[in-house]
Amino acid sequence: MTNPEEVLFPRRKERFEDRRKEASQRKLADEFFDQRTLLAISALITQGQFEAIDYPIMTGKEGGVFRASGAGGFRAVKVYRIGNTIFRNLPAYALEELRREASGANHARMIYGWTRREHTVLRRLAAAGVPCPEPYGYLRNVLVMQFIGTAEGFPAPRLHDATIPDPDRLYNDLLTLIRTMVFQAKLVHGDLSPYNVLYHEGRPILIDVAQAVPIEHPQARALLVRDITHFARYLQKLGVDTSPERLQAAVDAVPVAG
Repeated sequence: MTNPEEVLFPRRKERFEDRRKEASQRKLADEFFDQRTLLAISALITQGQFEAIDYPIMTGKEGGVFRASGAGGFRAVKVYRIGNTIFRNLPAYALEELRREASGANHARMIYGWTRREHTVLRRLAAAGVPCPEPYGYLRNVLVMQFIGTAEGFPAPRLHDATIPDPDRLYNDLLTLIRTMVFQAKLVHGDLSPYNVLYHEGRPILIDVAQAVPIEHPQARALLVRDITHFARYLQKLGVDTSPERLQAAVDAVPVAG
């Protein structure tokens, strides 16, 4: 069996030889890749999901997303930290559903349930035609997804960090994305903002979807209004002639399919 520690950041080890950067890589590896996570990565490697984890794309208190590579090209590997940090910022409705799915309050089990939940929501969104990373598989706290970026392996930026050459086109694309999510996937994101949408080849790509709720959820409407308000204000800053009320009306004007 492949030793997963040998496939963590191999290119970075070749590229950076000085001790400071090696120490930084070791610190990052220690923070994210405990023994249980390494075993999950080893199993995913054995499945053929990827061959090596190249470098971190984005890291935070809850987890990190890493670029991985293999015979099939690049993939994105999301690793949730094992601990209770992830739950501190979760809204009550998401925490309640997660505890029900995980059948308890054990932190590790809940993290595994959160990972499984994101995989399930991504599959539902992709099947409905919502632009999002295709999920390839998961194990414990590790989720393998489609890499969103260039053919050379450069990851797409978040919308917040991207230069938007055509804000009006972005408005239409976001409107279509929200409509498809609500009326086809029958889900509300619940935490929609320019920080959890990628901008790739001029189009928005939805990410970070684990907290999504079905449209029949008691809080779905309030969450949708909040999501739309966030984006209306963002679009206003780009110079788009809209408002939370007008964007909400544009979404509501589409009849529910089925």
